[in-house]
Amino acid sequence: MAQAVQKLVSKVPSLVGAAVTYSRPRLATFWHYARVELVPPSPAEIPKAIEAAKGLVKSYQAGRVGQTTVKDALRNGLVATEVLMWFFIGECIGKGGLIGYDV
Repeated sequence: MAQAVQKLVSKVPSLVGAAVTYSRPRLATFWHYARVELVPPSPAEIPKAIEAAKGLVKSYQAGRVGQTTVKDALRNGLVATEVLMWFFIGECIGKGGLIGYDV
């Protein structure tokens, strides 16, 4: 038993080195995209977002919803589902557990 533990302990530095070598380029890629995608909107982007929302409401009122393709409708549905799931996950994290939810 002691020999097995010694073998395991002797392999830990090489395993940690391999994990660092493996994860370093992936973390660099993650941080590159995180700096670009996870920033809050700038003050210049807020009016553009408001105009886009107004255009969406106008297109809905004009009946152009029926002209969306199946691909666009599926994509929009998946995005809406993702937003809702992140909301629910945030609620569970903020509440501290699943107790109290009808899961």
